[in-house]
Order: sequence, then C-alpha cells, then structure tokens
Amino acid sequence: MKITIVTVGKIKEKYLKDAITEYTKRLSKYCKLEIVEVADEKTPDHASETVEEQIRAKEGERILRYLKDDAYIITLEINGKQLSSEQLADKIETLGVQGTGHIIFVIGGSIGLGKEVMKRSDFALSFSKMTFPHQLMRVILLEQVYRSYRIMNGEPYHK
Repeated sequence: MKITIVTVGKIKEKYLKDAITEYTKRLSKYCKLEIVEVADEKTPDHASETVEEQIRAKEGERILRYLKDDAYIITLEINGKQLSSEQLADKIETLGVQGTGHIIFVIGGSIGLGKEVMKRSDFALSFSKMTFPHQLMRVILLEQVYRSYRIMNGEPYHK
C-alpha cells in the first residue's frame, strides 16, 4: 500500500523533523510513504472570514494537484469522525482488502482546509475536538499510521 501525506507548510522545528524521520523509517517496513509539502499562505492577524476563505482556497488549489483519482482521500478535519487506533487500523486494512492501493491523508494549514478539498474527501477524520498545530499533527498522524500497521500485523504496541 502507498500512503501519501499532503500537508500545508514546511516543518522548521528540529524535534518535529526528527520525529517525522523516525516514523518514516519505521513505516518503510510496512508501506511506501510519501510526504508532500505545499506552500502555505501568510494569514494576517484578525483576518476577515473572506480573507481566510481566500487563503484556504489558494492552499486548496495546491493540495488538489496531488489528489489522485485512484486514491482514497482522508482529510483531517476537526468536525470529522473520531476513530480509535484499532478502528483506524481496521479502516486501512479494509481499504487494502477492497483493492485500494493508495491512501492520501490531507492536513490543512493553520486555518484549515478549503471547501474544494473537503468536497474531494472520501472520509473526514478527526483526532480530537481540540486544535493542534498542523506541524505537530503530521507527527501524530504518522504515529497513528505506524500504530495501525502494528495492530494489523498483530505486533505489540503501547496501549
């Protein structure tokens, strides 16, 4: 299975880069992983909803270029469905059994995803009602995908 993470913005913090590198290495045993970074837009302080929508649309255009027609698209959205680690593992495994060879996870920028990206989504996933920095979300997602593969393979993982 190929797993792609399409994400807005670059990681600047070394500790996050180190964690991403570690999970990328661990995941190489289970899947082909690709991380695609698209440029983010500067969001002015106290931006109006109209300006924020324009920013989400611009970032969304960049994201949409990487969403393949034959892939299953999972967007990370605060109002998406919350799954346990076991349920996420089951979802990934079921998709594979059904013949899906490529899953694309999408992480938006600091103000979320544009409408066109959300329309293209096959499944909206939420990790929490809390808000996380999108850079940290990349690490959390990688950890959960890694955990999913450990669960699917009957390997030990921390509960």
